[in-house]
Amino acid sequence: MFNLVLGSGADVGDTLIHSRDIDAVSFTGSVDVGRKVAAATAPNFVRCQLEMGSKNALVIADDADINIAVEATIAGSFSGTGQKCTASSRLIVLDSVHDAYVEALTARINSLKVGHALEDGVFMGPVVDERQLSSNLKWVERAKALGGELVTGGERLTLEHDGYYMAPTLFINTQNDWDINQEELFAPMACVQRVGSLDEAIAKVNETRFGLTAGIVTSSLRNSALFKQQAQTGCVMVNLPTAGTDYHVPFGGRKESSFGPREQGQYARDFYTIVKTAYQRAY
Repeated sequence: MFNLVLGSGADVGDTLIHSRDIDAVSFTGSVDVGRKVAAATAPNFVRCQLEMGSKNALVIADDADINIAVEATIAGSFSGTGQKCTASSRLIVLDSVHDAYVEALTARINSLKVGHALEDGVFMGPVVDERQLSSNLKWVERAKALGGELVTGGERLTLEHDGYYMAPTLFINTQNDWDINQEELFAPMACVQRVGSLDEAIAKVNETRFGLTAGIVTSSLRNSALFKQQAQTGCVMVNLPTAGTDYHVPFGGRKESSFGPREQGQYARDFYTIVKTAYQRAY
């Protein structure tokens, strides 16, 4: 049986997570609320599965195909208007390909059509509401104040249809320890960091409290193998966008991105069922 109980988190949600009459809780949301869910379910020994924040990175290696890198960035950073937990908002680029990549990416961003979802050729729609748009624009100003260089976008768009439209936004010359590269934005905004080596790039990928997804664009099997092994994330993509996994594969992250068993696939079935061992003697 499947049943929906609708209501606010403060009422319905709080009642459920403190109940002794449930077997498991699966939650998707912020880290702060995730901690409250874990704390509430623990005294009753209720199984808990949490999917929380992220700050995903896409590495552009020095042997990357620039066209593949650009398309992976567009899909990973700007599809869904950047409002995905798997969005790649950190772009970590090797020095030797930095300028060519930024030039090609900027041109591709400027070609994207923003508008109503039912219009032909539209790639990116509005953000979810006025509050989100206000938050996005504050992050733009924050990036500027920290010293990031705005390459394109960064403003609200006024279009034929009403909506909270924002231009896809790209910053360069940013640092990994800036809050714009450490906090989840949920905005159509990506920030480029220039690095000198793959080792440095992987170190930057891992220098975050989150660990959901990470990607690399490279033509080297050695680079991809090294990245898959050393990236401290639950999902790793090679020559693909960081956003998007199939439903039959386990989904989840490390650090403050996830807690408990993975979602999806066999792991989800195991979470929602109880293993029982039975013996029977026939006679």
